[in-house]
Amino acid sequence: MTRRRRHRDRPTGRSAFPRRTKRDFPVHGPGSVAGPSGAMRKGRSRREGQSRSGRHGAVVLLFLAGFVCLSGRTGYLAVTERDFLKEQGEARSVREVTIPVHRGMIFDRNGEPLAVSAPMGYAWVDPQQTELTPADIQRLANVLNQTPEAVEQRYRSGSKRFAYLARRLAPNTVRRVAEAQIEGVRIGREYHRFYPAGETTAHLVGRTDVDDAGQEGVELAFDEYLAGAPGAKRVLRDRRGGTVKDLDYVRDLDYLRAPEFGRDIELALDLRLQYLAYRELKTAVERNRATSGSLVMLDAGSGEVLALANQPSFNPNDWRGRGVHGVRNRAIADLYEPGSTVKPLTVLAALESGMYTPESEIDTHPGYLRIAGKTIEDPSNRGRITVSTALAKSSQVAISKMALAMPERAVFDAFQRAGFGDYTGCDLPGEEIGLLSAGDLNKPIGRATLAYGYGVMATPMQIARAYLMLARDGIRTDLTILRDDVRVRASSQPVFARRDVEAVAEMMRGVLASGGTAPRAQPASYTAAGKTGTARKVNFGAYDERAHVAFFAGFAPADEPRIVLVVVINEPRGAAIGGGTVAAPVFGAVVERALRILGVPPTDSLAMATGGDPRAGRSA
Repeated sequence: MTRRRRHRDRPTGRSAFPRRTKRDFPVHGPGSVAGPSGAMRKGRSRREGQSRSGRHGAVVLLFLAGFVCLSGRTGYLAVTERDFLKEQGEARSVREVTIPVHRGMIFDRNGEPLAVSAPMGYAWVDPQQTELTPADIQRLANVLNQTPEAVEQRYRSGSKRFAYLARRLAPNTVRRVAEAQIEGVRIGREYHRFYPAGETTAHLVGRTDVDDAGQEGVELAFDEYLAGAPGAKRVLRDRRGGTVKDLDYVRDLDYLRAPEFGRDIELALDLRLQYLAYRELKTAVERNRATSGSLVMLDAGSGEVLALANQPSFNPNDWRGRGVHGVRNRAIADLYEPGSTVKPLTVLAALESGMYTPESEIDTHPGYLRIAGKTIEDPSNRGRITVSTALAKSSQVAISKMALAMPERAVFDAFQRAGFGDYTGCDLPGEEIGLLSAGDLNKPIGRATLAYGYGVMATPMQIARAYLMLARDGIRTDLTILRDDVRVRASSQPVFARRDVEAVAEMMRGVLASGGTAPRAQPASYTAAGKTGTARKVNFGAYDERAHVAFFAGFAPADEPRIVLVVVINEPRGAAIGGGTVAAPVFGAVVERALRILGVPPTDSLAMATGGDPRAGRSA
């Protein structure tokens, strides 16, 4: 009651508390203003407020004016300079990139791959935009399993805008490089060549370089056909060089350049026969401690190269740093004086002249012949022998007398028609044309030595072509490394009478008989015809009695030839150096197995004589 009453006694309403102004509370002390001075301060404050309001308005007007100008300029450029601005924008973010293409595959005649291309990656950097720190280089070296010095050397040795850090990276390595997320390191895609058969087919198939361009063999000869042409497309890049999107795909446009992938090639080579030939040749070279060796096998019916092997060889999958010694394709690049392997051609010329028959007798007494101060001799005095015996026993005296009795150019013309001094048409790069000169035909010694293989230079491939002519009854044809090459049929032409060629082929069978110079060349259960050769090499301008080349060339079966084979062993250093003991066994072993692989049935007479045991047909 008392509190409520008190509350009622309080004055209420606005009149109870009169409003007081600054005048009712004068300010005292230093700097105080009273009276008229307060009015002056109030006026100055009003003017300052008006000034600040004006400045704010001016700023707003300036912003509005700038916005209007920028909007106007933007609209103007969007209408009048649209193409220019678009071009400049794309120049900074749109890039043209190359679309890599894989090379065509190389197959053997049975569809076995000899050369394939696999997708690989590479790491690169733009040195102008990216500076790799030592820590970055160390991380990258760890990922690539390389030394930091090697990575830095590639980084420093690149161009101003591009430097390879690593190439031929496997997919898992590419993934690790991407996961490392090293600033500026980018990944590209390329293809790398692999050769499943390795050194076995290296000289025929060849190899490519680090940029996948052909360097040797088929890879070089048919490089444009195999390589194709890379394409090109537009992509949008971010500031780090990464691809944001494919603009051609987004715009539903074609590529700038459509990629053209390389085309495949099917070779005439049979990988089964190639493995066989390479193994036997390598064994013979090692066994006889020879400097080198070559082997060429042809299809007697088509002139196709079924096998081509050389020793030494190289691994095309890892050829760098191995030198050029093993890279040389000796079957087409090395020239030799073929020695007695050309004697069947001399006998063919003799039969063609009409002066001799296989039964014609030649007096070789006393076992040597002197011509212009030079002595041509046989191992022994064979007396009077027939032309067939002269060829089977490889009589130098008999062959020389036949050459001297014939017209001056008879032997030379026979060699020329057989293909010596001319390209074989095999399309392999680096082939030598050989040497066949008529300069010494006016000299008796020149005609005599030419008849048994001196004064003429030929490659193993040229010798094989000459024997292919003998196997085809006098029809000469170009050779080919391609399957079903129509050019071979177009190049075929008869150069000798079939009757004379058949007679020579029959005489060549005696070379492999027990009384001939190469019984070890006789393949088990098959007939064959061929000829040995042993030629001295020229060193320092003279013939070296310690340096020889051993040859054996022939074809099998003798009646219906299926393959032609030439074996060359260069500078054997073992106990044996002759063609009959060094090269002939390789011929016998390869021919026997090759004919079985090709499904050629054994010759009945030999199979019955040996009781079906293939080892019994080999003479020791």
